[in-house]
Amino acid sequence: MATPQSPRQSPRQSPRSGGELEPAGYVQLLETLKERVRTTQVRAARAANTELLRLYWSIGRDILDRQDHAGWGAKVIDRLAKDLRAAFPDLGGFSVRNLHYMRSFALAWPAEADFVPQAVAQLPWGHVRLLLDRLDEQALRDWYAAAAVQYGWSRNVLEHHVATGLHRREGEAPSNFAAQLPSPDSDLAQQLTRDPYVFEHLALTKPAAEREVEQSLMDRLQETLTEFGHGMAFVGRQVHFPVDDTEMIIDLLFFSVEQVRYVVIELKVGAFSPAYTGQLGAYVALVDERLRRPDRHAPTVGILLCTKAPKEESVRYALAGTAAPVAVASYTYDRLPPEEQAALPDAATLAAALAAADGSLSSQESPNESPQESSEEPLEDSHDGLA
Repeated sequence: MATPQSPRQSPRQSPRSGGELEPAGYVQLLETLKERVRTTQVRAARAANTELLRLYWSIGRDILDRQDHAGWGAKVIDRLAKDLRAAFPDLGGFSVRNLHYMRSFALAWPAEADFVPQAVAQLPWGHVRLLLDRLDEQALRDWYAAAAVQYGWSRNVLEHHVATGLHRREGEAPSNFAAQLPSPDSDLAQQLTRDPYVFEHLALTKPAAEREVEQSLMDRLQETLTEFGHGMAFVGRQVHFPVDDTEMIIDLLFFSVEQVRYVVIELKVGAFSPAYTGQLGAYVALVDERLRRPDRHAPTVGILLCTKAPKEESVRYALAGTAAPVAVASYTYDRLPPEEQAALPDAATLAAALAAADGSLSSQESPNESPQESSEEPLEDSHDGLA
C-alpha cells in the first residue's frame, strides 16, 4: 500500500486586515522600499537645489562680468528682471532684489568651484541670502553654512545664531573637562558649552528670579533646546532625588543625544560663587550614580549659568577644586551684552534721526519721479530654494 505523500509546505503567510495572506518578509521589504523612496526624494531635492544655486550663481556671474568688462550700469539689473519675468511668467525668483542677490552671490564665491563643493551649495536660497545680508567675512559665511547643513538649521535658527555670534560663543565656557575627562571625550564635552548663552526668546524685560527664568525656558522649550545646542533633549526640570533625610533638586536636566551623556544645568541669578561649582559637582556625581549607565553613556557633565560674567581667577580656582567635570558660563535674555546696549541711542534719539534722514531723502527726489513701486518678492518669498 502506497504511503500517502505529505502535502508540500508553502511559505509561512500572515493574514492581513482584509483577510488576504501576505508572504513572509513582506512587511520588512515594504519598509525597506519606503525608506529607499524617501532617500531618493531627499537626494533629488538636494540635487535640484544645487542646480538652482548654479543657475543663480551663473546669472550673477554674467551680470558682474558685463558690468566689469563691458561697462554696463546698475540699471541693467532692472531691465533683466523685467525681461526675465516676461519670458518666464510662471517662475518666481527674477525680481530686481533677487538679481542683486545673485550678483552678490557670485561676488562672494567668485568661481563655481568655490561654492559647489562647499556646504553653501546644499543650502536653500533663503539661507544663502541671509548669509550675504548678515555677514561680510567669507570665512564666517562658510562656517555658518557648514553648521547649518550639519545640524539642519531652519532659516530662523540660522538667523538667531548669526545675530548672537555663535562662532564666538561655541565651546568658550571655562571648564575643567581637560583635567577630569579623558581625551577626546573632554574635547567633545567642551563643544557642548557656550559663553554667553543668549536666551533672547524668553521675552523677559527685567531681572528675574531663578524660578522665573526656568519657567520661561520651559515655556519656549524648542528655542531653549536650540540655544543649548544640536541634539539636546529635555529630561526634566526641578528633578528631585532623595538623599539621606533630605532631597537634592536639579534645576534642569538634559541629555545630549549626539554625545550620549546627561548634562546637568544649574541656574544662578547674580554673580558667580565658588560654592556653586561644589553644589553642581554633587549633582553631577548624583546623576552619574543614579541615572547613567556606564556601558552606554558617556560621563555626565554640568554647566553652571550665572547672569553676571564670572571673574577669571575665581572660576579657575573653583574648577580646580572640584573633581566633577563642570563648566561655568554667563547667560543673558538679550541679544547684546549690557555694555553694548548702553552705547545705543535711546528710542527718541533714534526716531528723530530716522525722521531727519527721511526728510533729507524726500527733498532730493525729483518732482517728476514717483517712488519705485514694490513689485518684487518679499524677503520671505516663496521661491526660496527646494530644500
